[in-house]
Parts: sequence; structure tokens; C-alpha cells
Amino acid sequence: MVPKESHQNIGIVHLLQYFGWIWVGIFAVDNNSGQHFLQSLEPLLHENGICAAYTKRLPYIARLDKMEEHIEICYSIYKQLKNDIHVVIIYGESLTIAALRFILTLGGIENEKLYFKKVWIMTAQLDFMLTGLLRGWDLQIFHGAIAFAIHSEDTPNFGEFLKTINPHWNKGDRFIQVFWEQAFDCFFPESWEQTEVMGQCTGKEKLEDIFKPQFEMSMTGHSYSVYNAVHSVARALHAMCSSQSNYNRGKCSSHTSKKCNAVKLQNLQAWQLHPFLESVSFNNSVGESISFEQRMATGDKFDIVNLETLPNNSFQRRNVGKVDSSAPQGEQFTIDENMLVWHPGLKQLPPLALCNERCRPGYQKKRKEGKPFCCYECSRCPDGEISNSTDMDDCFRCPEDHYPSNDRNMCIPKKTSFLSYGDPLGTSLAVIAASFAFITALVLGVFIKHKDTPLVKANNQNLTYILLASLMLCFLSSFLFLGEPREVTCLLRQSIFGLTFSVAISCILAKTTIVSLAFLATRPGSRMMKWVGNRLVHFIIFPCSLLQACICLLWLTYSPPYPDVDMKSITKEIIIQCNEGSVVMFYCVIGYIGLLAMASFIVAFQVRKLPDSFNEAKFITFSMLVFCSVWICFVPTYLSTKGKDMVAVEIFSILFSSAALLGFIFAPKCYIIALRPDLNNREQLIKRKN
Repeated sequence: MVPKESHQNIGIVHLLQYFGWIWVGIFAVDNNSGQHFLQSLEPLLHENGICAAYTKRLPYIARLDKMEEHIEICYSIYKQLKNDIHVVIIYGESLTIAALRFILTLGGIENEKLYFKKVWIMTAQLDFMLTGLLRGWDLQIFHGAIAFAIHSEDTPNFGEFLKTINPHWNKGDRFIQVFWEQAFDCFFPESWEQTEVMGQCTGKEKLEDIFKPQFEMSMTGHSYSVYNAVHSVARALHAMCSSQSNYNRGKCSSHTSKKCNAVKLQNLQAWQLHPFLESVSFNNSVGESISFEQRMATGDKFDIVNLETLPNNSFQRRNVGKVDSSAPQGEQFTIDENMLVWHPGLKQLPPLALCNERCRPGYQKKRKEGKPFCCYECSRCPDGEISNSTDMDDCFRCPEDHYPSNDRNMCIPKKTSFLSYGDPLGTSLAVIAASFAFITALVLGVFIKHKDTPLVKANNQNLTYILLASLMLCFLSSFLFLGEPREVTCLLRQSIFGLTFSVAISCILAKTTIVSLAFLATRPGSRMMKWVGNRLVHFIIFPCSLLQACICLLWLTYSPPYPDVDMKSITKEIIIQCNEGSVVMFYCVIGYIGLLAMASFIVAFQVRKLPDSFNEAKFITFSMLVFCSVWICFVPTYLSTKGKDMVAVEIFSILFSSAALLGFIFAPKCYIIALRPDLNNREQLIKRKN
């Protein structure tokens, strides 16, 4: 009839976990029952992350007058209770609470108020003594205690039955007489004759007049178990007698059958009743189903009771929850926190029961050497990791598309990043690119308009047009790098950039080569004159450009660029970028442009001192020097940047190097055409030559 103790232990663990209590004290009575309780509870606590700050054995006391024999043990327990452990579990038997109450008085009333502001968690085994505390003892120290009690129901007419109990029912029943004497602090004389002696029990005393802490008129959990047990045994005996009725009829006559049954019951062995007890199943007076098979399978249930002491030193119980092992998962433990009363001396409600302060989010637990696992230090999460709840064992990394906050207690979604037109840097580069492209178009228009002037003719018109057109495309190619990378833009931008620059540098190489050959062709008997013209232009530009086109075609065929995301390079951003596919091919394109530029620089440097009338090599030399410097600086800068800054570096290099070519080569010519037309004639050129 009594629920399994293991289910009570599980309920204790659930209660501790509900309030986050992981650092508790344990008191258990010093006998076999207490030893068994500790052996079953302590491993369960450890498995669920709860530590026992201390485990003390309360002396087993059968009589209160024997308390002084254990005074030394009691005093050591008193000193243990003075610590700051706010939650204490108590397991004991009939006089355990009385013994504990005696221990708490060892330091005096003032010390009680100073130290013992605790939450007492009491097991169901203490239920008897909670109704039998000695008269006059202060119970305020147990205010707010949480007790497990065997589940009970209010049986009908039980209170009325108690009111009818009288010690004169059965003069041979010493139990009722002893109880009556202790309950009413009186005694029965040897004779049952009524007298007027003070302190003598009259038998007219009423149970409802007894102070509530010493006797309750409602049915407790233990009483309810006894009630069900008696009915179960009665039904088992009835079933056994019914099963033997045929046998009895054969042995006994009808008028002696009762006598035969009485003889059988007197000779009954306890084990003979077991089969009939196992089959007992009935509904008791409150409609609850009683079945041995069901109770053995489910373990039945416990009530969770909160004790509230009243100013008159009485107390009242209030059911605040239950432990029901037969309930669905998640409903086996329930408690209504709003109904709980707590000890008024507690500073925080509900109180904390921790070995140390909790680790805040952003920190992780670090175990202290030589201490229980509930005692730990808090260390900050490493870079790149977070903890988002209290007391986390380990920090963890955010998903790839999130990054840790500064406090390392939450993950923040990363923002997508690319060099957009709306970005101030992107807008600036777009305006610069468009401006230079427009200026290049104006220069081309000026040269076309003045194509018949000596200055334009002297610089190879077709080659100049090709160079200006390629420079304009170089400026415009930077727009392929702006905006969100798409499949088409990723596929084309490096190839277009490589081809346009190859054409532009090839034109400059052709210009410097023509200047060099033109000077040699002016020497008497030189056969170089036939190379100075369109034949040389085609011989240099097309092969050089075709080789770059082949490199780009090979790149696009076998390992083409594609849109990609980079979540690791920048902590707070998801970089949307073009993956170049083959890095080797990308640097082959850059390297080939650099090779053409070095060749142009070397040739221009060699002819820089030729007469000015035939020579623009000085300007080409300076422009190629700037061009090469830009692209030499480009490589380490490009490798050291990430995200949109990397794209901006490449656009800047394209614009600056193209602007250098445009400015240093064509600015002097535009100056003469626009501002000094008097110098743009054949006579002036011949004069300068001479």
C-alpha cells in the first residue's frame, strides 16, 4: 500500500532541478533505512548534476529522554547547520524531527534566527512525527518546508468517526489508553471509577480539541495507506473463505460452518494469503481504484506538501504538487510555485542553492581541482565561441552565417557584403570610371576631328584610335566588378579586363617600336622604312592580343570563375564574391599584362632620348613606369585584403593605370591641339626637327 521509495527519490531530484538547486545538504537517520536512502539517492543526484555539500547521519532516537546520550553528535550537526547551505534534505523516522528540533536549540534562540533560514525538504517517512511534535515547541523555523507525503484522499465520515472514539470502548485496549494519556497530558487510575483528582483522564476529552500540530482530524498519507491495507486484507480473507466454501460445506454442517471458518482463519499462515492479496482489486470509499498489480507496476504517487506555520505555533498543510510515476512523460512531476510560502528570512525567492555564483552567458564552467563537480570557476569563452545560457559546460561556435557578439553571449546574423553601387566607395569608383571613359571618348573625338593635322598624322592615326578605344573599354570594364556578383559578370570580368589591357599595352608597345624603327629608318641606306606602318601595327597588336585571348579561353573552358560566398574571411560579413576558379590562370592573365608592360617600358626607355619631333617615348616611358608601379603594388595589396576591399583594389588599379596611360600619353597632344594650334603644323614640326 506504500509507494516505492525510489519514486520519491526521483521526485526529490525533479524538485531540485525545478528550482535549480544543485548544492544541498543531506541528513539521514543513522540506521539501515537511512543507509539505504543514501545509497539510492546520492548516485541519482550525481547523475543529474546535483552535489551533496555534506551528508550527515542523525542519531537514531527511540525515546526523547535518551537525547542527552547523543549530545556530542548533536552539537557537531548543529555546527554543520550553521553554514550557508540553503536547502537541506531530511530522511528519518518517528522522532527525527523532534531530534532535529532539539539540535537547532543548542545555540539558543538568537542563533536560530541568525543561521537557520533554510528550505527543509522532508521525506514521506517523517509524516508521523509532523503530527506529533511535542507541545510548546516553536515551529517557525520549519516555515516553508516542502514535504513529500503519501498520496491521500479525504474519506467520508472519517472526522465524525474520530469524534466518537472513547477510551472506554475497550478497557483492555492499552493502545487507546496510552495515546489518550499522552495526547491530553492526563492519566488513568488503576480503577475506572471517576474521581476529581487533577490530571486524571475522564474519557470525555475530545480529539478535535487537541492542538493541531499534535493531532490532525484529517486522514494523513500513512493513515490512508493503513485504511487501504485493512480493506485489502479483509477482501483477501473474504475471497479465501469463499474459495473454500465448498470444502467447508462438506466438512461442516450449516450451523457449524462459521465455527469451521473461524478455525481455518486461526490456523492461517501469512503466505497462504498472498495469492488472494495479489488478485485484490476494488474501489475504496472515495472511488479510488486499489489494485496490487497496478500499484506494483506504477509505484503509485506522492503529494508535495508545503508547511505554513501560524503565529499560534500551529501549522497548516497545502498541497502544491504531486509525483505520479504513472502519468504521461513530462507530467510525472508537477508543482504550483505560486502556492508556495517561503521562510521570511530568505533574501531571495526562491533561494539559490549553489556552490558558487552561476556562470553568466558568455562564460563557461571550469572545474576546480579537488572540489566536487558542482564547484567551478567561470572562464570567458574563447574567441569565436559563445555561450547563450547560464552554467554552460562548454562554449560553442556560431553557425557559419552568424558571428559572436562582443559579450560572446549570442550569435548575430552576418550581413552580406559586396561592392555595390549604393556603397559610397562603389559610387565613387563608378563616377570616376564613367568620368574617365567620357574623357577618353572626348580625346578620341578630338583626334578624329583633327585627324588631318600633322600632330595626329605623325602619331599613327589608326594605332591612336585603337589605343583610345581600348583605354575606354578598360575604364568601362571596371563596371563588371561593381554590384552583386552574377554568373555572367563573374565569367566575363577578368577576361574582358585582361583582353582590353592586353590590347592597350600592345598598342603602346607598337607605338614605341614604331618610334624606334622610324628613327632607324631615317638613316641613309636603312631598309627599316618598309616596317614603319600598318604592317608593324598588325604584327604586334594581333599576336599579343591573340595570346591573351587564348589564355582567357583556356581559363573559361577548364576552370571558369563563378559566384561564391566566403563566410570565414571577415567575422561579421558574408562576402559575396567571384571565385576565380583557377588562381593560376588569374595570375597568368595578370602576369602576361605585366610582361607586355615591361617590354613596352624597356623599348620606350631605350628611345626616350630621340629628337622630340619624332618622339613620344619620354611620355610613354613615364606612363609605363607608373603603370608597372601600380600593378606591382597591386599583387601584395590584393592578397592582403578581403571582401569588397579586394574588389576595390582591383578597380582602383584598373582606373589608375589606365588614367596614367591616358594622361601621360595624350595630355601633351591635347594641349597642343586645343590650346596651341600654332604648333600643330608641318613647318613647326620641321623647325623643331632641325
